[in-house]
Amino acid sequence: MQFLKILFQNNFQKVIFSFFFLLAPIYTQAQDLQLAEEYFRNKDYVKAKDSYQKIIAAGNIQPRTYYNFMDCLYALNQLDEAEKFVRKQIKQNPEMPLYDVDLGVVLEKRGNTKLAEKQYNLIIKYYKQSVSGTNAAANAFMKAEKLEWAEKMYLESRKYTKKPVLHSQALAELYGIMNKTDDMIKEYINLAVESEQNLTLVQNSLQDELKDEVQLEKLERVLLAQVQENPTQRVYIDLLLWLYVQQKNFKQAFIQAKAIDKRFKLRGQGILDVGFIAYENKDYAGAQKIFEYLIKEYPEGNTYPSARRYLILSKEEIIKTTFPIDKQRVREVIKDYDGMIADLGKNTNTLDAMQNVAMLYGFYLDSKDTATVLLNEAIKFGEFDPRFVAKCKIALGDITLLKGEPWDASLLYSQAEKLQKDALIGYDAKLKNAKLSYYKGEFELAQAHLDILKTATTREIANDAMDLSLLIQNNTLTDEDTLSRAMREYARIDQLLFQNKNTEALAALDKMLKDFPKHSLTDEIYWQKSKIFTKEGKNDKVLEMYQKILVEYPTDVLGDDAFFYSAKLYEEKLNNKPKAMELYKEMLTKYSGSIYIADARKRFRALRGDSQ
Repeated sequence: MQFLKILFQNNFQKVIFSFFFLLAPIYTQAQDLQLAEEYFRNKDYVKAKDSYQKIIAAGNIQPRTYYNFMDCLYALNQLDEAEKFVRKQIKQNPEMPLYDVDLGVVLEKRGNTKLAEKQYNLIIKYYKQSVSGTNAAANAFMKAEKLEWAEKMYLESRKYTKKPVLHSQALAELYGIMNKTDDMIKEYINLAVESEQNLTLVQNSLQDELKDEVQLEKLERVLLAQVQENPTQRVYIDLLLWLYVQQKNFKQAFIQAKAIDKRFKLRGQGILDVGFIAYENKDYAGAQKIFEYLIKEYPEGNTYPSARRYLILSKEEIIKTTFPIDKQRVREVIKDYDGMIADLGKNTNTLDAMQNVAMLYGFYLDSKDTATVLLNEAIKFGEFDPRFVAKCKIALGDITLLKGEPWDASLLYSQAEKLQKDALIGYDAKLKNAKLSYYKGEFELAQAHLDILKTATTREIANDAMDLSLLIQNNTLTDEDTLSRAMREYARIDQLLFQNKNTEALAALDKMLKDFPKHSLTDEIYWQKSKIFTKEGKNDKVLEMYQKILVEYPTDVLGDDAFFYSAKLYEEKLNNKPKAMELYKEMLTKYSGSIYIADARKRFRALRGDSQ
């Protein structure tokens, strides 16, 4: 037994020794590589070369080792050794175009341009016969920054195989790197034509590659030409429709959607999708036309219920954004909602309509009691749906605040938040409570809510939270400070505006300008006054407020807002198209980083008379 134990111990020691004996070279090579790369980073190419040579001599040529070693030889101008080394690699690895291409690179560095070109042409001649060989050779050319030769590799392979759309994706990506936009577009379209399954890939790629409007216009011209030449090829129309949606040109998107719908008998579904997108992008007039068309064309179709509902929603949004508010049109929309509810009954399909009617009564017809009754009724019908109940609780909170009962409003918002704590509606309720605290001058409590909302929700609510938080931070110091007193008064006025007490709010804003001259809130006061004048339809007064911001605070946060909306006012309300065009054009350079730039450029083009 003792003998076996001694034998086991001796053998175990031999195994351990053998294990470490085998590991030793690996450990040494790792040390050598680490040392070589340190020399290389420090541009000590002599020592780096010597270290890499040891690793290569051990037969361990990884790509990084190879490239760094070659760079050392180039840096030391040891081109003879570089050529000798590459030729050795070609001999040992005859089917690796990486080394074939690098031989051409070495020849170029030695001044043998003609020999290098001959080498590159031999590579193309050899590898063009197979798809995998072509891809490997093209990648080697690209690695060596020989993009034109990579292009030639793909094109010669295409020519040899007689497949005109072969390598379309690879070529498109290459042309993107080379900034050959026209060729890139052509290849992506080839890829889409090759198979409908590639359409999403092509759309995503084009969305990533085409960064400015000039490039998008090129794509539009190509697609329009293809639609004319190939009217039965749906892929071109699909791409054109997709492009117009990307450009938010819903008028043209609608035209293309109708063409697809008629040609392929789709019964309106694609058109409905365009209508939804137009609505989500706040093109309510365009959305209204789309939904009206669907109701007329497919009164018995599957699209009818959604089209009818969104038609009323579009009309409602148009009324709410057209000033002064036309109460008669509000009543007409309520009548439309009532008609839909009567046809479909009070059920899950009409819950949102019931809530919308209540809010129209409360905010636009000053019928707060009617609104409260309707919302409580809606809650009763939708009690099985916590999300809908939470929405109605928020709506009730808004109506309660309109009545001047902030404590009851806060309770309703808190109930809504509890029902949908980690959902969008819950975050909306928390934001409402933050604003309530802000209205009351409880800025620390408001900030506590806002700090959570800045990171814990959707972009829209996060942005609103950030804006309000910055407003409070920039205009409060201590309770005794002038900034804080002004902020409390401004917050109180904000509540008056929410309650539609515009006359009272306007008088209070004017008083603030007298009581707190040249205050940091002055541009915000001008902005609030512009919103009141907008609601009253006093366009000259609106423009006056914009001009005050632009003269006194041109570089502050509201500068680009005032500039863009001045141009928009000239275009849409003051009927001065030349002035609007001038301002849009000026904005492209004056506020190049503004969020309004894309819209300004689009409006400028439309006024200039570019084809839409």
